Amino acid sequence: MPPTPTIATYLIHRLQTLGVRHVFGVPGDYVLGFYKALEDSDLDVINTCDEQGAGFAADAYARFNGLGVVCVTYCVGGLKVANTTAQAYAEKSPVVVISGAPGMSERLRNPLLHHKVRDFDTQLKVFEQLTVAATVLDNPQTAAREIDRVLNAAVQHKQPVYIELPRDMVNAAIIMEPHPARPSPEPDPVALREAVAEALERINAAERPVILAGEEIQRSGLQNELMRLVEGSRLPVAATILSKSVVREDHPLYMGVYMGAMGRREVSDYIEGSDCVLMLGVFMTDVNLGIFTAQLDPGRVISATGERLSVRYHAYDGIGLGDFLPALIAAKPDRRVPGDIPHPPTPPECFPVPDKPLTVRYLFERLNQFLDDSVAVLADPGDAMFAGIDMTIHCASEFSSPAYYTSLGYAVPAAVGVQLARPDLRPLVLVGDGAFQMTGMELSTVARFGLNPIVVVLNNEGYGTERPMLDGRFNDILNWRYSDVPRVLGAGRGYETTTEDELETALLAARADRSTFHVIEVHLAPDDRSEALHRLTAALAERVRS
Repeated sequence: MPPTPTIATYLIHRLQTLGVRHVFGVPGDYVLGFYKALEDSDLDVINTCDEQGAGFAADAYARFNGLGVVCVTYCVGGLKVANTTAQAYAEKSPVVVISGAPGMSERLRNPLLHHKVRDFDTQLKVFEQLTVAATVLDNPQTAAREIDRVLNAAVQHKQPVYIELPRDMVNAAIIMEPHPARPSPEPDPVALREAVAEALERINAAERPVILAGEEIQRSGLQNELMRLVEGSRLPVAATILSKSVVREDHPLYMGVYMGAMGRREVSDYIEGSDCVLMLGVFMTDVNLGIFTAQLDPGRVISATGERLSVRYHAYDGIGLGDFLPALIAAKPDRRVPGDIPHPPTPPECFPVPDKPLTVRYLFERLNQFLDDSVAVLADPGDAMFAGIDMTIHCASEFSSPAYYTSLGYAVPAAVGVQLARPDLRPLVLVGDGAFQMTGMELSTVARFGLNPIVVVLNNEGYGTERPMLDGRFNDILNWRYSDVPRVLGAGRGYETTTEDELETALLAARADRSTFHVIEVHLAPDDRSEALHRLTAALAERVRS
């Protein structure tokens, strides 16, 4: 950082200190000055095809790296990332949204400048509803303090923040003031000891305690602490659909994904029959709870989230997951002798039959065999996500899907963010044809930056999740030739598969060739879907038609 930093150089410096190495976005005239500052820095700018693609890439980068950044121009760019920011807020992903804006000197007498909507602060008001902290860097005297305040909020709350940078402030020299980061408030030690003692008593007295680990474990980087608790106490553990891969799924104490009546019966029976369910960082969403079919007795639940803890009906405000989990580990719950616990089904061996048409079931059984420690699975909502529930993820936190907000179009741009955040991982992208048509052209970004994901497009000629709920021509889409996309882009390799042996040839070729990306188009019958999706859509159909 130069001796006299500008607002731009200070912001870049702070991002770097927080582990950011890449910034995703699309330039525009109101943000060009900051883009130039980025270009002159050590940060790599990843220009995507569209702002929404940049937002999804930054979201995935945050999930795998700890903090992501998207940088766009005013309104026409900023408002295009409102959807991705909403997803990051809903699912606790710390994304920094940086938007250029008209200069402060340009705003005098309220002129009708291009991109403006209603008032100059319209975009700010939108993002104040979608983030945990927002600011406009309109004053060199307070800029450093505001940058630190907002970035600290992203780190502390694991949610998105918004920074608006007027273009005549980019190169303004800031006045450095003492602005030490405020430490997170410490919990009341007496209350923490009381909470841990009460929880420990419940766990030790239980005949069949179980851990239900949620997505906040991943967002807060507490996977190692979770495993210390699991292995130290020998308590069995399950995940929600949103937290799939929170632990290695070949671990002997891992049971599978719990989602009420929508999931595997043996997992649901075990958890709902437990006399003590230790819920750690779980979002109580409709999908996580199997469209609220979950039968979890509050009198048998210990729940710890980022904001609060409750032991049965006794709430401890101000004690969060990050305080409670290490303290519980230190208290050393009784070590158990694991009883008869359910385990994920052993993936069957797949032997392709020549000329046999592909099905959803066979596709995912074969993909399950394809996985190893070097593959991260990115699944778009729909059967890409629900059929993926039973895939066995070999390493913790290597499965990502927006299972709460469920915005289509996440997975392809997410591959960009994940591979840049974790170059050791090769993304396996599972995406429906409808979702691919939304953001699939981010394969151009993949090609530009030399990335090599394997993209499996489930082609069932429309919105397969919606059809069983309420069918109609509105669920149909144009049937693209997805395997030809690499030819259009002049990069990558494409495969069209309709049979088991054709899929086998494509998968083997993709695995062997790491030099570029691969698109495997899989033709499926329009009415073919996984059992999990079938159960879910049947439940949702009742609400849609009522």
